[in-house]
Amino acid sequence: MEFQPYLIFRLGTSIYGLDALAVQEIFFLPELIPIVEAPQDIVGMINLRGEILPVMDLNRRLGQPHQEYSLTDSIIVLEKKGWRIGIAVQQVDEVQNIDLNDIKTDLSYGRNARNQQAEKSATQQYFLAGVAKLEDNLILLLDCDRLLQDSAPVSDLVADSITDSHKAANSNLFSHITPEERAIFRERAKNLILSTETQDFAGLIPLAVIGLNGEYFGLDLKNVREFTDIRKVTPIPCCPPHIVGNMNLRGEIVTLVDIRRALNLEPKNASNSSKAMVIKIDELVAGITVDEVLDVMYVNPSEIKSVPTAIHAFADEYLRGTAPYREKMMGILDLPEILTTGQMNVNEEI
Repeated sequence: MEFQPYLIFRLGTSIYGLDALAVQEIFFLPELIPIVEAPQDIVGMINLRGEILPVMDLNRRLGQPHQEYSLTDSIIVLEKKGWRIGIAVQQVDEVQNIDLNDIKTDLSYGRNARNQQAEKSATQQYFLAGVAKLEDNLILLLDCDRLLQDSAPVSDLVADSITDSHKAANSNLFSHITPEERAIFRERAKNLILSTETQDFAGLIPLAVIGLNGEYFGLDLKNVREFTDIRKVTPIPCCPPHIVGNMNLRGEIVTLVDIRRALNLEPKNASNSSKAMVIKIDELVAGITVDEVLDVMYVNPSEIKSVPTAIHAFADEYLRGTAPYREKMMGILDLPEILTTGQMNVNEEI
């Protein structure tokens, strides 16, 4: 068997894969600078450590309607054969090694060769290198060369795929967001400008930053599998109050947990939380209800201080310390301790 690594990500209801060897880096979506005269799928640019990086809206590139951006969207930086670009996607999952024998590249759809050639204008087919089955999902594998290098505009590939309203949207990409969200997008953009020469990433701790009841908390990014919207929640009978219920996440049943009680915070109903953070600790997979998914940041261990007396109300046995975030201090959560011991033991109680 011969395997090839693919970066798996999501866009709308579809799951896509890109050649992982072409991926340079991944980060949360920052504020974009619009480019008025750029191709319709190039929605802006960012200053990435002194390099001007154009950003492609993959929905538009594939001939699909533009979707409003959110704080949990990501940028995947691709580089191949001298071309470098960022593509905006909704959710990055993981890197998977896919057996080449499991990839179907003959996408004739049962049509004869002449009809297939005549229908090359279908963007999904044009940019599609193959389809792979991964567990219970079908992964649409995209052709990086065509995404990055083919200069044919999307409007030539799919009739009426880009409307005048999509063209106008480039100049107002973040009009729907709140002032607080705009500040986070701008802060991300500023952080990306920093030169690599002024940053020492050795020994830094990657943290996901979340909001709970108006407070900031950070947790080790290695425990975070993904962020997702909370949809239909099914209550579980005879469970303690911190077990919110089960949610069907693309066919996987994930138990939602409210950790506010462990932190001595006022609990909330699941209907009041729109986001969940799916975590994986050893064999335990669960969803943590959150108010906000704020950012991913790298913290120097020297910046993490012991828990001040003033915030002992947050149940400091579950805190590894505190670190500055924006205008406040955030508590660094010991998530394994919260979920596997004491009153919040998820393994034993669900």
